Amino acid sequence: MQRKALYSLLLLGLLAAPGAGLYPVFVMKALCFALFAAAFNLLIGYTGLLSFGHAMFLATAGYITGYTIQSLGLSTALGVLAGTASATLLGLVVGIFAIRRQGIYFAMVTLAFAQMVYFIYLQAPFTHGEDGLQGVPRGNLFGFIDLSSDVTLYYVVLFVVALAFLFIVRIVHSPFGELMTAIRENEARATSLGYDTDRFKLLAFVLSAGLAGLAGALKVIVLGFETLSDAYWTMSGLVILMTLVGGMGTLFGPLLGAALIVTLEDRLGDMGSAIASATGITWFNTLGESTTIVIGFIFIICVLAFRRGIVGEVVARVPRLRM
Repeated sequence: MQRKALYSLLLLGLLAAPGAGLYPVFVMKALCFALFAAAFNLLIGYTGLLSFGHAMFLATAGYITGYTIQSLGLSTALGVLAGTASATLLGLVVGIFAIRRQGIYFAMVTLAFAQMVYFIYLQAPFTHGEDGLQGVPRGNLFGFIDLSSDVTLYYVVLFVVALAFLFIVRIVHSPFGELMTAIRENEARATSLGYDTDRFKLLAFVLSAGLAGLAGALKVIVLGFETLSDAYWTMSGLVILMTLVGGMGTLFGPLLGAALIVTLEDRLGDMGSAIASATGITWFNTLGESTTIVIGFIFIICVLAFRRGIVGEVVARVPRLRM
């Protein structure tokens, strides 16, 4: 009950966010990365597979969505579906090769594919190389919901992300989710019980890729552009950081980790200026230029003091909140 109450409060807070003075585009960006982290957590937190290439799914969906809407004239809904489907298909192709490896070898295979995808997008004509896709129109939804309004788009994105999160919750608490956990804990034992673990790992990989693609498709609609930074390996590292800081293997942890990292990236400069004005210490004005250092420092603290992540530690100490 406590967990359901927490999710209800979170949803109510998000519904009231535009009226509370929060910038809708910033919150939408955080929601997209929260979905990205939750999708990645489905793979590493519940199946035990560490992917160093999840950025390729985020970027693929973003590029395909932007291109189909901007150049092919597809509607926003069809563009998002096309982007999500392309990321899912790419997940199937990569997964077929990757799931037969374990541990660091699995991670290296995904990283290799991600780098290949990055260099393809660097040179592909439809991505416009280092310039990226610019000015992607938001369009409308079903012909009558105008998405040019930030508030209208906010509630659409919130609805889609909430549905995707409920889908993840359903997966985790299904028999398939229990089998994913069994594979994470002891794959050899799951195999000895007669389960085709490679098939189930492939399914988990494809689901994770598709949900990550949905996050990328929504992100390009929100921001109106797609760049190579989403395909670079540092984006894969960033989603790993979000998941570990929030709490790997928990449902709420990746959401909190994504919100924390996105807030630091976007607001650290403003926070530093405010602290400098209040304390008179001018050094804080440089915080905006030291985002990577601050995030790395937070990660070190979490590794040393919160080995299970923020939410993981809370859940471990409050049994009633366990997922």
